[in-house]
Amino acid sequence: MVQLNFEDLGRGEYKTVWDYQETLFAKLTSEADNASSSAGTLLFVEHPHVYTLGKSGKASNLLVNEDFLKSKGAQFYHINRGGDITYHGPGQLVGYPILDLNRIGIGVREYVHRLEETIIRVLARYGIEASRLEGASGVWIEPEVAGKARKICAIGVRASKNITMHGFAFNINTDLNYYNYINPCGFTDKGVTSMQKELGSAVDFEQVKKLSLEAFLEVFQVKLL
Repeated sequence: MVQLNFEDLGRGEYKTVWDYQETLFAKLTSEADNASSSAGTLLFVEHPHVYTLGKSGKASNLLVNEDFLKSKGAQFYHINRGGDITYHGPGQLVGYPILDLNRIGIGVREYVHRLEETIIRVLARYGIEASRLEGASGVWIEPEVAGKARKICAIGVRASKNITMHGFAFNINTDLNYYNYINPCGFTDKGVTSMQKELGSAVDFEQVKKLSLEAFLEVFQVKLL
């Protein structure tokens, strides 16, 4: 079975972790042709308040100016992943898999599908039924119900030569008020939610993190080094 490195970074500034991703990405790219038992590294982190805009995203989906964001203690970055604008902050589990998909034996489409499946399985453990929305990435609740579709996990990735970075943002105990300042992922007609909102009370963050790692290993059929 293919092996994987894992690092739980705890809480980390967005730019610091982005730079670390780039370092791991470059290292894995340079080693792509070497025989190795490792498919790469999975990072878990919780960021302070920050908004990120994907390379093809529309700046107009940020509904306030950067001075206002600073007043809210939030930062803003235009980054090199796919997708539009999203929010990261306390109470949200962010996962960054820096993976060589060739070593796992899958392509980018299947990779995104498996990221979604990982979160769907974790939510099922808490009795939350989640699924996919046709034509949009991420994990959704009641995706086909008009006026009720809400995203609980955003996904935005970068892949070059089948090596990935960036990843998923899973709302656990997230302050959803911070989504009021953007059109999340470019949508104006769909909402966002969290496990806390769906269940009516805060969730044990560390337990969800543990279950998310277990589900990731199971779905991707890898084991920790």
